[in-house]
Amino acid sequence: MGVMLQIKDVPEDVHRVLKARAALEGVTLTEYARTTLVKAARRPSRAETIAALGRLEPVDLGETGAEAVRHVRDEHA
Repeated sequence: MGVMLQIKDVPEDVHRVLKARAALEGVTLTEYARTTLVKAARRPSRAETIAALGRLEPVDLGETGAEAVRHVRDEHA
């Protein structure tokens, strides 16, 4: 069983949109909000993604980015 989360002061227009989206999917507003929050939590944030990219080892491709673009462009000319 999960924990309870209460969100106060949701703007009326936002509530209306979320309620309509839930209805279109045939679920309650609570279920729609829960599913949306679960999806958001499973996706890394921008800061988490940047940090993960910063931990990667650099790759030497043997040419600069400009050279790689020129090479591909010349192959397809």
